[in-house]
Amino acid sequence: MSSVKVAVRVRPFNSREISRESKCIIEMNGATTAITNPKVPSGTSDSIKRFNFDYSYWSHNPLDKEFSTQSMVYTDIGEEMLQHSFDGYNVCIFAYGQTGAGKSYTMMGKQESEGQEGIIPMLCKDLFRRIKETTSSDLEYTVEVSYMEIYCERVRDLLNPKNKGNLKVREHPLLGPYVEDLSKLAVTSYEDIHDLIDEGNKARTVAATNMNETSSRSHAVFTIFFTQRRHDKMTDLITEKVSKISLVDLAGSERADSTGAKGTRLKEGANINKSLTTLGKVISALAEISATKSKKSKKTDFIPYRDSVLTWLLRENLGGNSKTAMIAAISPADINYDETLSTLRYADRAKQIVCKAIVNEDANAKLIRELKEEIQKLRELLRAEGIEVCEGN
Repeated sequence: MSSVKVAVRVRPFNSREISRESKCIIEMNGATTAITNPKVPSGTSDSIKRFNFDYSYWSHNPLDKEFSTQSMVYTDIGEEMLQHSFDGYNVCIFAYGQTGAGKSYTMMGKQESEGQEGIIPMLCKDLFRRIKETTSSDLEYTVEVSYMEIYCERVRDLLNPKNKGNLKVREHPLLGPYVEDLSKLAVTSYEDIHDLIDEGNKARTVAATNMNETSSRSHAVFTIFFTQRRHDKMTDLITEKVSKISLVDLAGSERADSTGAKGTRLKEGANINKSLTTLGKVISALAEISATKSKKSKKTDFIPYRDSVLTWLLRENLGGNSKTAMIAAISPADINYDETLSTLRYADRAKQIVCKAIVNEDANAKLIRELKEEIQKLRELLRAEGIEVCEGN
């Protein structure tokens, strides 16, 4: 069992905040993030709230020596999650925050700019580098990807935009929720993935709001299905480990009055907020269960996963069979105090969620692993008795 890893990242002021002469209300010290309430006199007990996370990334001013770059965020979170996938676990990284807080920049970045790539392209690059270094006659890999968006509670296939239909979410008895008829394409290099991401991003639904000129109006889920096939010489058996890597860029949480949304934009916002509200309820319910485990109260065991398409699809990643990390993106400006505080509270609750990740291996792989562990234990017991055993005996 492991808790959800939670990081917070603050971006520089944007042009809107600069034009309104905003003040910075965020401070970071180590893993602690502090927010100052601009409406309360400074020095009072209510003026500053502090939150402790696994990581607090100060990306506000590139000239500061504490400035956190894209690669620093990837090194802490992306590398660890990639290692878990090589160990055979499902992993998930998702970015949450208000519209324009820097989620898409953290997850996707600017692929054409050196040093500005986000977690998704860096992880894909690293994945293929490691595959190249470790492939052998006994070990081979296959990689497949899918890319979808959830827009107004409908699922669209970003790798097959011609399929305009609303794809159905189904339930598999063993593998859990999945999207029926979603394209799953085999890839053999980072270049293949880069081209597919590019294609998918062009098909994604974006629109201008007051908060952000290129606001993502949909939740995007990029999934890598990663299979390791190993030939065990000792037993002459082929074993398989399959990992699912889910990389999620959520749509921005927002208030209709801040974004100036009307008509279609307002309807979109309502759907975005519906799925994010449900995500909030799921996170709260899971955090509550983790906190009151000893009481074994059945009442708290209902989790409203099915109340939105997003939470239904992320069910395994939230409190299920997955190693999960959340990156909360926040604005530094006093004019966004309420939304920023809400994001920090959300992230604080997510820290309490406990996931029950298991290695996804076939029966052969499990048997071989358990026998090898047993042999190792017996060797150590014999060594403790002063009997030296040669390896291979």
